[in-house]
Amino acid sequence: MMVKAGGQATNNSSNQASANRTFVEDSSNPYFLQKGDHPGLILVSHPISGSNYNTWSRAMAMALTAKNKFVFVDNTMVRPSPDDLLYGAWVRCNSMVISWILNVVARDIADSFMYMSTSHEVWADLCDRFKQSNAPRIYQIKKLLSALNQGSLNDNSYYTKLRTLWDELKDYQPISLCNCGTMKDWTNYHNQECVMQFLMGLNDSYTRVRAQILLIDPLPGIAKVFSLVTQEERQRSITAGNTKLDFDTSFASSASSAVGTTRKFINTKGKSDKVCSHCNYTNHTVDKCYKLHGFPPGHPKFGLKPFTGRAQACQTNVSPELVSTPSVDSLTHGHCSQLIEFLNSKIQTISNSTLEQQQHESSVYCFNGYQPSQNDWDG
Repeated sequence: MMVKAGGQATNNSSNQASANRTFVEDSSNPYFLQKGDHPGLILVSHPISGSNYNTWSRAMAMALTAKNKFVFVDNTMVRPSPDDLLYGAWVRCNSMVISWILNVVARDIADSFMYMSTSHEVWADLCDRFKQSNAPRIYQIKKLLSALNQGSLNDNSYYTKLRTLWDELKDYQPISLCNCGTMKDWTNYHNQECVMQFLMGLNDSYTRVRAQILLIDPLPGIAKVFSLVTQEERQRSITAGNTKLDFDTSFASSASSAVGTTRKFINTKGKSDKVCSHCNYTNHTVDKCYKLHGFPPGHPKFGLKPFTGRAQACQTNVSPELVSTPSVDSLTHGHCSQLIEFLNSKIQTISNSTLEQQQHESSVYCFNGYQPSQNDWDG
């Protein structure tokens, strides 16, 4: 009988352990741990810093609920007795939740929780230490809302800041379960207040779209208003991009025209209507002709004696045949006669000009009432 009783007790314990194991391995059970669950897991992106406790606690509560472990921090899952077969599973899950909380708490704050035995104690201590009473926080949120405007923020950042403050403020407001028309009117009024505050904080560049939204009846929701403003910003960016493209095209066209003009100038540079009267070549005159004045250093013909006869003819208006000889020794008697005759004609011309000038001065003196030989002073 004793052996039978002992065997029956052993079977009952084995059946109970098997049932508990099946219960723990159920994914819907709070004791169930997934393969990716480990003590170093970080559930939220922003750690607690005191001033953000309300948003941190809400994000952490959602993460623990998704893991089906929030029952450990709100004390719904009571710690079983040490002789219970589920005691080990509870200790394992409780330690896991404490590790997750400490991973998103500053080091100096986390050190004060190291000797707390339950996740519920850690959660309650954080709430007592950082949670603010409703009135000061509501005042702070409303003050931030009244001072917030778009400024240098883009539409998305500005809307996100407003929406965060609105949702936190709404969390402090009592929720009515009444389905009558009064609750609907209050909801519409709250939506109107959000839309007005969003539109008032926009920059002056959105004046046109602001006026169009205010003319809509009934006034759309805040999400729809944000969508309309975003479309306006996108349309503005497209217009600015087209304007920039037109400017770039115009600039490229002007630059191409300038380059073409420069190339034309370069291609035509060097072409001139100057013609040398000595060699009949273009681009220079007789006073710069190498054949008359000599070739410059470095020229293949440098050092050759230049022919100056035609240059002298051009400078003195003498017939080229008179000065076509390269040296004075080779002048003939006819050349000398022509040269003398030319010089005499020049002297005669100068003499005639001088005589005409003297006659003109004499006539001026006579017109003024005195002769050139008279003195122009009384003695």
